[in-house]
Amino acid sequence: MRRRLYFLLPSVARARQVVDELLLARIDDHHIHVLAKEGIPLGDLPRANLLQRSDFIHGIEMGLGVGGATGVLAGLIAVAFPPGGITLGGWTVLACALAGALIGAWVSGMIGTDVPNSQLKAFQNAVEQGHILMMVDVPKNRVEEITNMIRRHHPEADMHGIEPTIPAFP
Repeated sequence: MRRRLYFLLPSVARARQVVDELLLARIDDHHIHVLAKEGIPLGDLPRANLLQRSDFIHGIEMGLGVGGATGVLAGLIAVAFPPGGITLGGWTVLACALAGALIGAWVSGMIGTDVPNSQLKAFQNAVEQGHILMMVDVPKNRVEEITNMIRRHHPEADMHGIEPTIPAFP
């Protein structure tokens, strides 16, 4: 299980130094995500991708829940009032729930790609002012170690919290 750490850094040069130190601390570069204002050249820094910048994951989660619940309801209605006198069994509820969950996840995920990540709203003003947002995904047993290392070497790095869990697959 990993935790996401959020740091605001004053410049690209400082961000590059922090990334180098994280790499030396054996944090893989695919667990480091950097976000900056449009037009700021990040060079070879690991940029935040669509999964970090958008609400795609949150959209999928919501779609699974709402679509699955809607599918169960549709399945129960189909069993209670079968169309054309056809006898339907419990498999109908299951099939409708799965179909609803898949369709809901797909539609909500597509919508979520166009919605900015709700976790990043707190950082929007600072990023617009030219600060660099760094998101670092670390094993939960190394959160304190990595936080202390960055604070010790970069007191100007502004720690902005820890996201309790992040999805395992991105």
